[in-house]
Amino acid sequence: MPVCILLSIHNGARFLEAQLHSLVQQTHADWRLLWRDDGSTDDSTRIMQRFADTQPAGRCIQIVRNAGRLGVAGSFGLLLDQVPDGHLAAFCDQDDVWFPDKLARAALALSPFHAADRPALYCSRQVLTDAALTRIGVSPPLPATPTFPMALTQNIATGCTVMLSPAAIHLVRAALPPPPGTLHDWWSYLLVSGAGGPIVADNQPSLYYRQHRGNAVGAPAHRATRALAALRRGPSLFMSTFRANVAALLRHTDLLTEPAAARLLRLRQALDTPGLAGWLARARLLRQIPEMHRNTRAEQMIFRLWFLLG
Repeated sequence: MPVCILLSIHNGARFLEAQLHSLVQQTHADWRLLWRDDGSTDDSTRIMQRFADTQPAGRCIQIVRNAGRLGVAGSFGLLLDQVPDGHLAAFCDQDDVWFPDKLARAALALSPFHAADRPALYCSRQVLTDAALTRIGVSPPLPATPTFPMALTQNIATGCTVMLSPAAIHLVRAALPPPPGTLHDWWSYLLVSGAGGPIVADNQPSLYYRQHRGNAVGAPAHRATRALAALRRGPSLFMSTFRANVAALLRHTDLLTEPAAARLLRLRQALDTPGLAGWLARARLLRQIPEMHRNTRAEQMIFRLWFLLG
């Protein structure tokens, strides 16, 4: 199955060549690279052009439509719109290093869903490193069977590991852009799971994920660190994102299953109910939708408290 690797670059010259080298080393050879520069002021574009000159014709394609700074979600959304029919799509960050079997494993995991034309999403854990690729640890374990209610509470589909089936590409395209505060990876996870598509969560890492000051998001290795970071962010930011995701998904109920759409309506009603009545409505929903939980006990306790407060 052919794969389109989607690469958005922004001042990535420091690490870009190592990532490009890891793409050339992929054991799944049927790939092409779609890339765009998102307003870089360093040598990123020249590095990409030199790399393209070393590749067969048509393998490395620069997307120049809507030149300028679009931001992470906007840039990847534009790239996703350029994927030809029948291709898988793999999001790629400029500062990581892929394991040689990354594309092969993801394509194989999604292969059962090609013939059925089902939207499906693959994601994996990562080996976390510092800027010099010195190992820090491994990202937290992924749940065995991610569900739509789980997707509402947190993103486990780290963008640099995500691959989308052809049907998932069409699904995500139909609902772009994501709401403010939500990136392309979480939005893809929400849409695919909400449409009843499988989420293939691979607990074997597929890449080295650099942690440095320039990370768009980053990934704390330890559960306690993740919970503490959530506490520091506070309920306002989390619940505003939660509400925005619910509202945005409700604008695309034609893409979702009936149970997913019904749950979203109940969530919006409970979130919009003020006072004690709202608190009681949200408490009932936590009991009635036990799948709406985060990945660790500490994170789940924080989520339940913030959701009850609304």
